[in-house]
Amino acid sequence: MSTQTDFAALFPDEVVTQAHTRLLDVPGLSGKLALITVDNGHDHTRPSTFGPGGLTALNTALDEAFAAEPAAIAVTGKPFVFAVGADLSGVTQIAEREHAHQVAQTGHDVFRRLTESTIPTFAFVNGAALGGGLELALSCHYRTVSDGVGAIAFPECFLGLFPGWGGTQLLPNLIGADAAVSVIIENALNQNKMLNAKKATGLGIFDAQLESADFLEESVRWAVRVINGEQTVQRAEIDRGQAWDDAVNRAKGIVEARTQGASPAVTKAVELIELARGNDLDAGYAAETEALTDALMSDELRAGLYSFDLTQKRAKRPAGAPDKKLAREVKKVGVVGAGLMAGQLALLFVRRLKVPVVITDIDQERIDKGVGYIHGEIDKLAAKGRLSPDATNRLKALVTGSLDKSAFGDADFVIEAVFEELSLKQKVFGELEGYVSPEAILATNTSSLSISEMASQLKNPERVVGFHFFNPVAVLPLLEIVRGDKTDDASLATAFSVSKQLKKSSVLVKDAPAFVVNRLLTRFMGEIIAAVDEGTPFDVADRALTPLGLPMSPLVLLQLVGPAVAQHVNETMHAAYPDRFGISENLQRFVKAGKTAVWQQDEQGGQVVDPEVVALWEQGSNPSTSEQVRDRALQALAQEAQLMLDEGVVAEAQDLDLCMLLGAGWPFWLGGITAYLDRAGISEQVNGKRFLPKGAASLPA
Repeated sequence: MSTQTDFAALFPDEVVTQAHTRLLDVPGLSGKLALITVDNGHDHTRPSTFGPGGLTALNTALDEAFAAEPAAIAVTGKPFVFAVGADLSGVTQIAEREHAHQVAQTGHDVFRRLTESTIPTFAFVNGAALGGGLELALSCHYRTVSDGVGAIAFPECFLGLFPGWGGTQLLPNLIGADAAVSVIIENALNQNKMLNAKKATGLGIFDAQLESADFLEESVRWAVRVINGEQTVQRAEIDRGQAWDDAVNRAKGIVEARTQGASPAVTKAVELIELARGNDLDAGYAAETEALTDALMSDELRAGLYSFDLTQKRAKRPAGAPDKKLAREVKKVGVVGAGLMAGQLALLFVRRLKVPVVITDIDQERIDKGVGYIHGEIDKLAAKGRLSPDATNRLKALVTGSLDKSAFGDADFVIEAVFEELSLKQKVFGELEGYVSPEAILATNTSSLSISEMASQLKNPERVVGFHFFNPVAVLPLLEIVRGDKTDDASLATAFSVSKQLKKSSVLVKDAPAFVVNRLLTRFMGEIIAAVDEGTPFDVADRALTPLGLPMSPLVLLQLVGPAVAQHVNETMHAAYPDRFGISENLQRFVKAGKTAVWQQDEQGGQVVDPEVVALWEQGSNPSTSEQVRDRALQALAQEAQLMLDEGVVAEAQDLDLCMLLGAGWPFWLGGITAYLDRAGISEQVNGKRFLPKGAASLPA
């Protein structure tokens, strides 16, 4: 077995979280309170985590606390942060199973000291508690939380992992299996959804929610009352019978729907929750340790960490973005259009920028409907308690509509969301140029058309930028920011600044047909449609990619995007690259007939092909197997991705991965499209080389 020194050497970049023990005299307490503060010593931008050094420091602090024989032991964090889990920076360097086992076992050994203590233990959760940080809190006998905490979660399943330092065993036995399934699995697979203090306390994760202003002092007073028997702590009675069975079955359904069984770690999380029914920590922790050891040695985890690193680092420092000092202030926004997409955009701008937003359209009825939609969405947020009455009224007052484009005269940023037709968009921008200042940004939400062509007839083409959102606008975090031939740095910097204010992650994209996400998805979809045209049964083609665990099958994605929209983008791509993007006569007939979906439900609720689609779709006599369709689609993606890099559509392969992760819902545990194609050997098969260095999203070479 490696020594602790050798083990710590695997995490050379660990910012060690120290643990400081103070013995406090507390009024009303017979004996000392040992208060342990975990703090990595950095500013609030880098939260405390636990690597080998951090676990050793916490263990030493516990030694000091227990040696003092206090009346109680409490753990808290530095300002605004409790702890956010394991330090995963060294995981990609682990090449030996014994090292992985030591990571898994050490976390259990240290945290369990709090659980098995004969001295009462408390967690005073003053800030973000994620992953191992939440497991640290759960390991204590009692927990308080500050009412200002908004980040409480187990994000592990989102990354292709699972809570492995007690979470799968402690949480179900505290709040019940069904609620634990929601926190551990459902929330994680739902865009890594977080709990706030109120919701977490309502679930029973915390025993008391206290005001943030004097949180630590009130937590100590609360602890004294508990120790003295003056404060009763109510815990839920756990149903280990049918309710537990139902919860496990629900978890299996969620996992199947979200991952298609393609993420072993998420499947393991369900098994561990099922095991927790026995409430035997020895058995549960042993199973967690072995499973975590396996996970730490898996390519899926490394792929997930690669994805996480892209979204946390590269997304915040977009490659090629101009100096942010060049950005101009945006005090008013204009939206051309009042349809659903325009309404979503206007709502996002007014919520995030809190500046006047004016929308326009071709008639007053459309404008009134658009403003009504935005006001209605604001009212829904208020009804959910996410906006105060004052904030609701202020936001609604900022949204107006006008038939006269002169209302855009003092706008600093105007975005169009009209029909996807180049001549129409050119006309809109031409009209706008007569009203707005020469410095005002003219942005387009086009999904495939040329930014340069759109700006070609303007007096000031340098202020035109592509600002491509993904639907639903409020959910998907990606913004493709497109630089036209004449777009200047100031306009581009302003676009990136606005994106950041909108809380979106941006990637700089060259002005090329369909940019990144739609180009890759169109190529991919084209291969699926071609296989069906050749004679492959619809169900065989549609389930071809199931082993990858994509968020939805190709033909369901076609329905979500809208066949007419997909066909329009495909026609754009065919005009640019006719050798790789074919036109399906069947899909043309499908769209012309007004069909929106291939699938429909039969009387038993099963999925069948719409008989009308069967009648209009003329198939050939050369069917493929699902495996053949999958290989064909992935090879096409590998070819297209390399061509995009050769053309300079983005700076590096990592940007293609980032776009697919954030704009197309590509699963984190696959590690991005190029990372997956590398691991599967398809990159070298098609292009003769990898996209990424070896070890970037897989076990060290």
